[in-house]
Amino acid sequence: MSKSTIPPFKIGSITVPIPIVQGGMGVGISESGLSSAVANEGGIGVISSVGLGFSEPDFKTHFKDANKRALKKEIRKAREKTDGLIGVNIMVALSDYDNLMEGAVEENVDFLFLGAGLPLKFSEAFPPERLKSMSTKIIPIVSSAKAVKVIFNFWQKRFNHIPDGVVVEGPMAGGHLGFKREQIEDPAYALEKIVPDVVSTVQSYEQDFGKQLPVIAGGGIYTGKDIFNIMQLGAQGVQMGTRFVGTHECDANIKFKEAYINAGIEDVMLIQSPVGLPGRAIRNSFLEDVTAGIKKPFQCPWKCLRTCDFNEAPYCIAAALLQANQGRLQNGFAFAGSNVWRVNEIVSVKTLMHSLVEEYEKAVLEHNNVEANV
Repeated sequence: MSKSTIPPFKIGSITVPIPIVQGGMGVGISESGLSSAVANEGGIGVISSVGLGFSEPDFKTHFKDANKRALKKEIRKAREKTDGLIGVNIMVALSDYDNLMEGAVEENVDFLFLGAGLPLKFSEAFPPERLKSMSTKIIPIVSSAKAVKVIFNFWQKRFNHIPDGVVVEGPMAGGHLGFKREQIEDPAYALEKIVPDVVSTVQSYEQDFGKQLPVIAGGGIYTGKDIFNIMQLGAQGVQMGTRFVGTHECDANIKFKEAYINAGIEDVMLIQSPVGLPGRAIRNSFLEDVTAGIKKPFQCPWKCLRTCDFNEAPYCIAAALLQANQGRLQNGFAFAGSNVWRVNEIVSVKTLMHSLVEEYEKAVLEHNNVEANV
């Protein structure tokens, strides 16, 4: 990508040329195709690890091995397509979280983004010495400064070490949300309110450990001007998911992408996920049935999420998301961010990234002009 005025940022020893992290989206929405395309444009491309093993023939009998094997394959496929930066998103709530983490680190992935839970425990494969010495950078995904303190204080006490940065996700994000239902529409929990608190919190740890801890903001970031505005509040980068679904390189079925393009503002809805968290998705007949109390019978081949009570769940969320990714939305649904109704065409990742940078630069000029006239 040509040189621009949008500032790069560093995570440990790694320089990120364009401060855009493509959010990890499962099941199968962000795999090697999307992640490598984003990496080729100077951002961080992220593979979602959840449910990758569905494509393996022994998934139902050896789900942990299948998931780890599929993840390693996907990382290798991405590496074949790019020399850029590749991350993996792993949900802490997954029952094979440790196994997936081991697989990603074995493949020397650049970043691990750990969300849907607090990364406080690791398997015996990750003693403090390895956490400190490995090249892979660990970045928790949080929704508050309080969560940052819990994670960093625990790491400091247990490992004499801290993560390499944080992603702070606001309530306008897609998928599972780290907020109570009543907080999602509360202005006090808006991303613009959370980011300065998180930035302030990490600064004390930066001083104690003598290293930079970038704050990456996500949830509702849609334009280059949004990127500029949130970086003015102290974020050094942004995480974006919804916009990247509307790209040719996104790994989802075309019908999944069309659900984004056809969605109106009235189609964006909040759901209560079977895993006990609120989530944001695109309204369709499947979700209307579930909302009306109609159960979708299923057999659970394995308990993929620690928090899921599959005996009581009205449907299998993993199966529903897999069906949606494969274009069978009558049997599932699409998670999406609050701005999904603004997606109206499918473009290349290169086009999208260039437009975001241009919008950012325009916002800088507008800001400078205002400052000059004050």
